[in-house]
Amino acid sequence: MVACLSGGVDSSVAAALLVEAGHDVVGVFLRSGASGQAAGERQGCCSVEDALDARRVADALGIPFYALNMEREFGRLIDRFAADYAAGRTPNPCVLCNRWLKFGHVLAFADQVGAATVASGHYARVSDQGGRVVVRRARDRRKDQSYVLAVLEQAQLARVRFPLGERTKEEVRAMARARGLLRVADKPDSQELCFVPGDYREVLRERLPADAPALEAGEVRDTAGRPRGRHAGTAGYTVGQRRGLGIGGAGAPLYVVRTDPARRLVVVGGAADLEAGGLTADEVTWVGRRLAPGERARGRAQLRAHGAAHPATVVCTGPDAFEATFDLPARAVVPGQAAVVYDEADDAVLFAGWIRAAMPLAAGSPA
Repeated sequence: MVACLSGGVDSSVAAALLVEAGHDVVGVFLRSGASGQAAGERQGCCSVEDALDARRVADALGIPFYALNMEREFGRLIDRFAADYAAGRTPNPCVLCNRWLKFGHVLAFADQVGAATVASGHYARVSDQGGRVVVRRARDRRKDQSYVLAVLEQAQLARVRFPLGERTKEEVRAMARARGLLRVADKPDSQELCFVPGDYREVLRERLPADAPALEAGEVRDTAGRPRGRHAGTAGYTVGQRRGLGIGGAGAPLYVVRTDPARRLVVVGGAADLEAGGLTADEVTWVGRRLAPGERARGRAQLRAHGAAHPATVVCTGPDAFEATFDLPARAVVPGQAAVVYDEADDAVLFAGWIRAAMPLAAGSPA
């Protein structure tokens, strides 16, 4: 079995549990090749310091350790990141990283070393349901990471293991201390993008053409079309953003409602302007259930990693697309983020797609 080691407490304890269960474990660390950091610096989950911690854990557990150079694969991820911003979307590269790298290329590495499965320290569970393998929420709802795993394909889900799915974070830290993994036991969780050592807009300037509209200055207008100020590039803004707008004397708070890179325009409005009646999504991954075009289903749509799950009716609009209509308005539906639909019990993932647009409130919708 291959265990993904990030240098954090979760992956370390997951690997330890596998060793204790008698599995033949190989530890793997993913090098992004994009951070340009020196030892002692931390950024995201792929820093030099994390690599050293991962190796120390592997040594403590007595398992082989490999650091895989994923610079080319991370390059694909960064290109998608930049393309989303150029199109006026706010990307979620960590979700794609799980599909393309952690449970994509690492599974290919597992095949090379003769391993049947890949494990990680994610807080989630997998189980069989009606002939399909589904992702379920973790017991520790505060740490649940099923959202960022919801785009895994069936062939991937059949080969992944999440040893921490039934554990709480407090239990995991205590288990690390009990096993002498003191260097990682109280290590803070990573919060940043591993390939962005500073301002993410610097990454965009490196990846996008110099004349990309998303990087050029333009106008800030409100929803009535009135000028409100200037901006340095639509790529610096995301739907729902309130701070950093540079707009004074507005009275009621203003938020980013949408961006239009082609017109170099940022549109702002009040809190009510962020309310949406639903969303459209594409690039859908059918996890617990596959819908036929025109087929409807009930579910709960989660729009960000730790956001609320909104009761909704979903209709399949194509082989890899759906529309979700919320029972009640949802705030700040952000194009580029994942829309993960859980069953009505709010446990198992039914399907997931990438938000392309928010749907306006229907006439008569409750406020």
